Amino acid sequence: MITLADLAALSAQYGDAWSAPVEPVVIDSPAGEVVIGDGPVTLMGCVNLSRDSTYRESVATSPDDAVRMGRIQAAQGAAIIDLGAESSNAQAARVSPEDQVKALVPVVEQLAAEAVVSVETYEPTVVAACLDAGARILNMTGREHEDAMLTLAAEYDAAVVICFGETANVREASDVPPDADPMPVLLEHFGARIERARELGATRVVVDPGMGFHYGNLVDPLTRSRHQTRVLSQTFRLRPLGVPVCNVLPHTYDIFGDEFRKAEGFYAVFAALGGTHLLRVHEVPHLRVVLSALRALEVR
Repeated sequence: MITLADLAALSAQYGDAWSAPVEPVVIDSPAGEVVIGDGPVTLMGCVNLSRDSTYRESVATSPDDAVRMGRIQAAQGAAIIDLGAESSNAQAARVSPEDQVKALVPVVEQLAAEAVVSVETYEPTVVAACLDAGARILNMTGREHEDAMLTLAAEYDAAVVICFGETANVREASDVPPDADPMPVLLEHFGARIERARELGATRVVVDPGMGFHYGNLVDPLTRSRHQTRVLSQTFRLRPLGVPVCNVLPHTYDIFGDEFRKAEGFYAVFAALGGTHLLRVHEVPHLRVVLSALRALEVR
């Protein structure tokens, strides 16, 4: 259960974290600078070229369709368009690096002239091809080739989203302790990886606690949702890392049913209150108005 008393206790116990400075990540774009940091929450829309992606509304049926969807999301308020060619769903088919490049590069080449493009992958060959095509952000979803991917990001002066995880890639399920305080684990985990990224020359780093990935001990929908909400509500405790935080918003079909497309707006309130800087979302226009309302009402 999350109560006002719980939130007050969190603020009383960990409120000093709010004073930790966060260095913004600034990315040049055809439409002007995109700033990820303190200030208005930045929206990252996502377009999936994998037919296995569970959020059907985000699935593009072809590269041309992905370009169309990316343009729409940018017009709706997404500052960044995140592209992926393989679903992180545990049951989804694997997509070879060659097929990922074939699907992604034509989309990157067209969208990069109009918006900041991010590419979600854990394969260095896909990273190299997409950064060469004009992508400005690497959304890194695996550890196996981490040094190689960070080196490529540095070479292309790209920003990096480092996603939580200890496995070779997010397709290999791991566990999280849902009943324990997850924040010390996240601080330790990301601290070492940020340091390594900087050693390799990748200096523009955002961290992602991994709320959108599959975990073996979070298969019960309500248990998973409670854990996700706890992390969203206290993202501010990651501020001592000195870098912005990205969060993926849940959908929780078992709670929202046929109104699941409203779920992201619901969870965005917890994320905004908790201090998230960047939100990766499917429902861009809905999130734009929710975040605008929170700003207008000065909710923090």
